[in-house]
Amino acid sequence: MKVLRTLNAQRSEHGARDASESHRSARNLFLLKSILCATLCASTAVCVQAQNQRQSVRDESWRATIDTRITNGNPSRTTESYTKSNDRIIDERKIEILGINGHYEPFSERQAETVKVDATTARTVVRNYTWDGNGRRTLAQVIEEESHTTATGETRTERRTSNSDLNGNFQVVQREIVSTRKISPEIEERKSTVYRADSYGGFTQAQQTQELKTHNAGDSVAVKRINRIPDGNGNWKVSDVTETITADDGKNRTSEERFFRSDLNDRLYETSRRVSKEAETATGEKKSTVETFSIYAPGYFDSRLHLHQRVITIQKKRSGGEISEQQIEQPSVGNPSDGPKVIARTKYVVQYTATGTESTRTVEIRDINGKLDMVSVETRKLDPVCSAEKPTTPGDKHQ
Repeated sequence: MKVLRTLNAQRSEHGARDASESHRSARNLFLLKSILCATLCASTAVCVQAQNQRQSVRDESWRATIDTRITNGNPSRTTESYTKSNDRIIDERKIEILGINGHYEPFSERQAETVKVDATTARTVVRNYTWDGNGRRTLAQVIEEESHTTATGETRTERRTSNSDLNGNFQVVQREIVSTRKISPEIEERKSTVYRADSYGGFTQAQQTQELKTHNAGDSVAVKRINRIPDGNGNWKVSDVTETITADDGKNRTSEERFFRSDLNDRLYETSRRVSKEAETATGEKKSTVETFSIYAPGYFDSRLHLHQRVITIQKKRSGGEISEQQIEQPSVGNPSDGPKVIARTKYVVQYTATGTESTRTVEIRDINGKLDMVSVETRKLDPVCSAEKPTTPGDKHQ
């Protein structure tokens, strides 16, 4: 979903280059439908299934093809590859959509190259490409990152983001410095400072983040994240705070996340809370329930926390694969006191084969007439490749 949001922003910036209005409309429809379906997946455990599946092969080289069919929208095809060779990794993702001529046309491409310089230093370069209405590939954004780890375990990472203007020239628009260190055996601190380009040709601090992770007794972990922004008078003020407590005994996992925002008087007030529970049976079946409460829940106007959404996911193992079924519930806007009702369902089926993994994900959304209609079907085929294969070097280098 993050990739799609970035693509949408880039399309807005470069939309004037498109020569065909109908072509733009087709692409916008694809984005709208894709973001909707991705949102349903990203907020739940169904995507965790896919992520775990991918994570299990992170130390191997593989290729994957994903075909997506969206009701009343353009089909899309995504190809992904992950190639590891010695101290170098190439991670690529390319999205194509069906054009008005009936053929698949490139829509976007992401290339990430990570090189382990030595035992303490790693460099990563991410290149994001878009295509204009004439079929020309354009390098739109470059993200460069360098990370150093000290002998004591402290880590410092510097990240630079450069965007292309209409003339193809690149300017650094954002810098971020992240440091991580152990305060004590139980507490880890992570600090981040974001600098953005200003109108004077320099950089101005735009945001500071401090995160404290504390490992408590009984397999409990507490995380407190504080975001600060400039107040306009040369000082920093707290914009929001997130507090999370998670407990995990290997079979059961509970988590409570509370989000606080600062008001005009710099006082914090709770705007949302998320409570999740996960449990695993003796047969390996997993069930998770995630409830989100918000002061902005539909149908309520008393500024108190009310149930905004409930997501229930059941994951089962079966012969040669796994299956996950999920449903999303929300209260009715007109009658929230009637209780939450199912508004969407997702089914994720994974099949392990002799050569790789095949999976299918279907999404149903309730229409205005109360009927659940299928809006998206996604098929994915993942095949490992020989680890001896050498990664290809990205064709365009950014200086």
